[in-house]
Order: sequence, then C-alpha cells, then structure tokens
Amino acid sequence: MLILRSLLFVGLSLHLVEAAPRNRNGNGNGNGRNSASQGQQQRLTAQEQADQIPQGVSVATDGSTILDATAQVNGQALRFKVSAPADQFTTDTGITGAGQTAGAAGTLGVNVLLHGDGGQSFFDFPNQAVQNNFAGVALLAPDPNLFWGGGSGLERTDGVAHAQIVNDFVQQVLPQVMAFDGNSVSFTGVSGGSLLLSGFFMPAFMQNFASPAPAAAAAAAAANTAAANSNARSARNRLALSGRAAANATAGQKTSQVLLNCGALSPQVAVSADTAAALANTRIHFQSTQNDLAELQTSIPEAVVAYEQVVTDAGLAAKQIGALQTVDNSPNGGHCEFDEKDFVSGVQLMADSFAAIVQGGDGLLAGTNVNVLNPVPGNEQLVFSGAS
Repeated sequence: MLILRSLLFVGLSLHLVEAAPRNRNGNGNGNGRNSASQGQQQRLTAQEQADQIPQGVSVATDGSTILDATAQVNGQALRFKVSAPADQFTTDTGITGAGQTAGAAGTLGVNVLLHGDGGQSFFDFPNQAVQNNFAGVALLAPDPNLFWGGGSGLERTDGVAHAQIVNDFVQQVLPQVMAFDGNSVSFTGVSGGSLLLSGFFMPAFMQNFASPAPAAAAAAAAANTAAANSNARSARNRLALSGRAAANATAGQKTSQVLLNCGALSPQVAVSADTAAALANTRIHFQSTQNDLAELQTSIPEAVVAYEQVVTDAGLAAKQIGALQTVDNSPNGGHCEFDEKDFVSGVQLMADSFAAIVQGGDGLLAGTNVNVLNPVPGNEQLVFSGAS
C-alpha cells in the first residue's frame, strides 16, 4: 500500500551533500561551520533531514507528472519517485488523469536510478521525464545515512538486503504505481548506488530483468542440470531446471541496460549460472573520471575485470563482450564531475546521455564530442591522473 504525503517540496532546501563512498562518522559537508543552527542540523541523520521534505505530486521537466511517495517493502519504508505521463499512473495513486489498473502492461520502459551517499541525486532526479521511451524512477536508500547498501566506504554491509528491496520494488510495487513494460527495465547508479548495483543487485537479480544470451543459456542449462545431479535431485527436478533454462533462452524478451557512474564493485555475492547468462545479454557501461576517488580507482577496474570474466565464462567471445560492456574515464574531473565542472551537473550530463551510451546511440556525451564507448577487452586497466 502506498503512503502518499503532501506536496510543496519544491523550494525547500535539502542540507545533504552527496560524495560517495563516505564513512558514517561525519556529515560529509566539509565546511567546518559551527553555528547553532548548523549543529542542530548535524544532529539529524540524513534520513531525518530527507523526511522533512514533503512528498506528493509535481511536474517534470517535460511536463509529465512526478509522484514522490513511500511504500513498505520487506518491512522497510522505501521512498521513491516516478516520472511519467499522468495517464500511465494507476488510479490507486489518486493522480489526476491516471487511467491504469494495477498490474497493467504499458509501453514505456523504466530507468531506475540509485543515488550516491547522502541522496542528492534522488532529490535532483536527473532521469526525470520520459527519455527515449523510458520513464524515470528514483529510489531513496532505506538507511539512516542514505547509503545504498549501508555500511561505509566500499564495505556495504546491508547490500544483500538492499538489493532485494530494489528487486522487489520493481517487480511488486512499481506495477501498483504505473503501467510499464516489464521486459524493458534498466538501471542507473551514481557513486554509492553503483556500488550496490554492481556489488549486490546485478549478480543476484539480473536474470529477472534480462533474458539469457543464447550461448550462455545452454551453459546455464548444463550448469543447472549438473547442480541438480550433484545434489541428488529427482529426474523430475532436473527436467524442470533444464526446461526453465530452455524457456528463458527461447523467450528472448527481456532487455536491460546498466549505467554505472563513478563507482563499481566486483560481485560481492555468488553469480549463478542463470544470472551469468542474463549478464551475457545485459548492456553495461562503466563511467569514471580522471580524478575519481582513490578507492574507486582500484575498485572500478576490479569490477570491470570481474564482469568481463563472468560473461567470458558464460561463453562470449571478446568481440561480443566489446559490444556489450564498455568503459571510460576520460573526463578531466573529480568524483562524478563528468562535465569537468561539478558533481550535480556531471550526473545530469550522464542522465542526459543514457540513450547515447547504453541504448544503441553514438556514444557521445550530450552536447559534446566526447565518445565514451571503449570496449572493455583491452581497456580493463584504467589510467588515472590523480585523485579527488
């Protein structure tokens, strides 16, 4: 059940600064001011500060409708935003002009954004509006510090639980909110959100959003059958496993793209054969900058190598991988400063470039001549010029 709150969050200031990965023992703003009002603000957690910003309905940059609401997912209050034409929302939302029933199939895909530590990109909502037939969705981390995966730095101690929440929101809650094409669900990560996606969500749940690549599907079927044999399962169970893999291979309906901005982890949970087969059919782009955070300069290349190995083991050749997985760190900026100017505008640039990068476009960052489509094979070891 949705819990809707009041409108008028526009014009209220959010005293949060997003700079991931952060540690939990500080507010992350780095300004050193000690006024009484600042001290009072600092005593509030990032989540408590976010709670002061009312929810409700507003207008997106393209004139479509934004719903800002909260739903209970796995016992956690999950705040979310959806940007879509009013007539694509379900009547249960109470939005004026809503015309859909819960669970109705729609024609729009969705691009689900996970913000970085502190939540700035949730409130900025850079992927709002309908872009290339994709509605924008953003989720706010259910964590006191607004860290996706909880923990701090590269240690995301709640990563498994948060990945499950993201999966269950898209599969169970979002259909109650709007009509969308369940076979066309993509994801964008920003900093800490990218850590959650690459470290936990993709290795655990990508099979729910991408159909297996044909070559990988056969390997998955064999692996599943072998697992069934090793566990002494019945012939009936072995047949069911092989049949499921074969059905997934022939369906070929689900497509997904993942844009990992300024952050990535190698898989932190086991990658099943079914997930590997799905990843072998998932478009992934890793984007960093020349002066990204020092720890990310290590973790991003490690993630690039790890995901390349996953799809190699799933049966893809180097040329196939190069068309599926790309990487770049050419912008001469600091953490998430993809426009070489600023965090917020840099993240917006990547949101504006989503289709150009991962949906078959020319690979140019919006409004520039910077092409970021470098195939992963041969470009795994990124060279950085400094650290922010």
